[in-house]
Amino acid sequence: MFKDKLNFKLLNILIFAVLVYLALITMKYWGGFISTIFSITLPFLIAFGIAYSLYPIVRKLKKKGLSNRLSVAIVAISVIFIIIGLIAITVPLVYDQLVLLSKTIGEVIVDVSSKFEINLGEFQATVNGILDDLIKSVGKYVSDGTFDFVGKSIGYITNAMIVLIVSIYFLADMEKIRKEVKLFLTSNKKRRKTYNYIRALDKELGQYLNGLAISIGIQFVEYALLFKLVGHPNWLLLGILASLTSVIPYFGGIFTNIVAIILASVVSTPLFIATILICLIFSNVDGYIISPKVYGKTNNVEPLWTIFAVFAGGALFGIIGIMISLPLYIALNCTFKFYKEDIYDKLEDIKEERNS
Repeated sequence: MFKDKLNFKLLNILIFAVLVYLALITMKYWGGFISTIFSITLPFLIAFGIAYSLYPIVRKLKKKGLSNRLSVAIVAISVIFIIIGLIAITVPLVYDQLVLLSKTIGEVIVDVSSKFEINLGEFQATVNGILDDLIKSVGKYVSDGTFDFVGKSIGYITNAMIVLIVSIYFLADMEKIRKEVKLFLTSNKKRRKTYNYIRALDKELGQYLNGLAISIGIQFVEYALLFKLVGHPNWLLLGILASLTSVIPYFGGIFTNIVAIILASVVSTPLFIATILICLIFSNVDGYIISPKVYGKTNNVEPLWTIFAVFAGGALFGIIGIMISLPLYIALNCTFKFYKEDIYDKLEDIKEERNS
């Protein structure tokens, strides 16, 4: 009689809760070990994510008759040159414009003080101090057009090199990896459902990457054209920056907007005002209309959920959370849809056990 009334599912939940509690109170003993393991595996996880994202390009090149090695080499070299070129052009340019901006603001403050007989000495000192600190911070990373990373960020460079090298290896073996996974999951009937789930997840993430590519193209054309129309001298650079930073939904454009406003401020007042209007209006149009529409069509994701996922990711994990929020939400949504019937069946079983 006691056996019939015992709820084993509730007992399992209770045991799980106890285990979680014990894990939390003993974290100081094993947390460091887990943190070390995570720090070791993180570069490899990032490398695999990069390789997975770039593999569709390699596959398209192979369909055109190129070999796997040549396709991987073309993609890898192109990505490296884009990153290095973008950094090498942008940072020195922003540094030079910050110096000009500091001089311009100083002259404007002096002119206003003399014309209206206003004592702005403390205000001028504060503004100049902020700009000088900013210029010094940027100047630490710029020296005669090159970057002085030695002795300052050797750890980041090492991790970046590991990620780069491993991602190239993953990219070269991605087709083999996919075939091995398929063979393993289809060799046993019990694993076929898992294989179907992996296929569904791969399809959803592939559609996300297609949506991201569309978004990058839209951002480049949109901002390059807008800044060209208002006469911004760096319209092409800003178009490239806007397209590349679109991998960070909603917030990636902030960096581009700051660069655009700084560069425009030392050219002319009308251009400065026009640039501010473009940044204010079209950043919101992109963030709340275009991006949700694009991902809504490629992955059938509601715009409201897209916005919620981005803000939740940012609140929980900062900039990294923002970057992974959308693909993570798409993966979770795909998982729920695939196992929805199983989840509902288990919930029904729980209800029936409680009623019996």
